[in-house]
Amino acid sequence: MATTTVSSVPLSLSDRITTAILALLIGGFLVFGVGLANSAVLHDTAHDVRHSYGFPCH
Repeated sequence: MATTTVSSVPLSLSDRITTAILALLIGGFLVFGVGLANSAVLHDTAHDVRHSYGFPCH
């Protein structure tokens, strides 16, 4: 029979606020930085990342 153990680490208020602010900054970048970017820029970036990982794409 399999058993699972769940543990939790209590976070202080300042840790939770820091995490929330960081999440808002990342979310804001995704919405405004990526969402409003020119599609050619996104395509070229994805293309370069694929090549940097050694994945052939042509």
